[in-house]
Amino acid sequence: MTLAPRGRASRISGMASTFGQIFRIHTFGESHGGGVGVVIDGCPPRVPLPLEVVQRELDRRRPGQSDIVTPRKEADTAEILSGLYDGVTLGTPISIIVRNTDQRPGAYDEMALKYRPSHADYTYDAKYGIRAPSGGGRASARETIGRVAAAAVARQVLAELHPGIEVLAWVKSIQELQAEVDPETVTADVIESNVVRTGDPAMVETMIERIKSIRADGNSVGGVIECVIRNSPPGLGEPIFDKLEADLAKAMLSIPATKGFEIGSGFSGTLLTGREHNDAFRMVDGKVRTATNRSGGVQGGISNGEPIIFRVAFKPTATIMSSQETVTSGGANTELAGKGRHDACVLPRAVPIVEAMAVLVLTDHLLRQRATAGADH
Repeated sequence: MTLAPRGRASRISGMASTFGQIFRIHTFGESHGGGVGVVIDGCPPRVPLPLEVVQRELDRRRPGQSDIVTPRKEADTAEILSGLYDGVTLGTPISIIVRNTDQRPGAYDEMALKYRPSHADYTYDAKYGIRAPSGGGRASARETIGRVAAAAVARQVLAELHPGIEVLAWVKSIQELQAEVDPETVTADVIESNVVRTGDPAMVETMIERIKSIRADGNSVGGVIECVIRNSPPGLGEPIFDKLEADLAKAMLSIPATKGFEIGSGFSGTLLTGREHNDAFRMVDGKVRTATNRSGGVQGGISNGEPIIFRVAFKPTATIMSSQETVTSGGANTELAGKGRHDACVLPRAVPIVEAMAVLVLTDHLLRQRATAGADH
């Protein structure tokens, strides 16, 4: 086995951490470093931004919020360092930081020498020749704090530029357990009323018991998160490489532990004929609408005004509390059992992250559309 030579990182460029074209974000920080956060560039001026708006979204993804997620104790308190005056955006870069207060790097001493199966340990070493082993460093889902904070700002921008847009995500499935949720009518209150964050109250206890049972066995499970964007205007997205669904796919697959993306009918649409699958147009109250929505609200890479509905697959959490075969950074075969504090199922805490990435894509495309067609388009 050939491992990456130490020092190779000096011959390659650094890690890219920027997302978006007009509404751009740059996240920073490692899981067990001093803190994590984001710098937002391209936010319009004169947008109201109360700190509690940012904090509310961070509270939704923080660890330790229920007995089915990681017990790591972090308040995830946001500090806005720049870009505001009297609670209103200046149009200058907005910097938000969350200090890490519950670091336990000692729990990862063994992982500094042994590659954790299905983690980014080996691939980071292969690419950069160096990594932060504590908690996975930049590969940790703790990096998503910056994304969620940025999306809280983006939600305020959406509210100013296009009031009425609503982005909601929920746990659609855990393993084979399927929630029955109507994307047209599900509400945030229903989703946030349970610790699983599913939109189907009838499945809450069954899903909780599955997660607890798997965790008690030292194992983990995955599932699917579904998301709807309601009241999106038609015309967002570009026809070729920057299709709206392509940017949504990139955003979702950039979230740790994701393994799949589908929009509208997705893979099940392959079972239909064109006659069955096509969304017929009709006029409703003076607007072009579709009789069905198998396209998922996007046609030709551009939103058509119907609800945008997509799903994201999350693998089982890679860290499990039982011994697995692996190798050391020196190339020796060995075994490793998980340590530290981890989610047996990442989906409940991933719901606000999926929403956040959808909000960031929408905000960027809305600003791009306004820049191209004018504010009155």
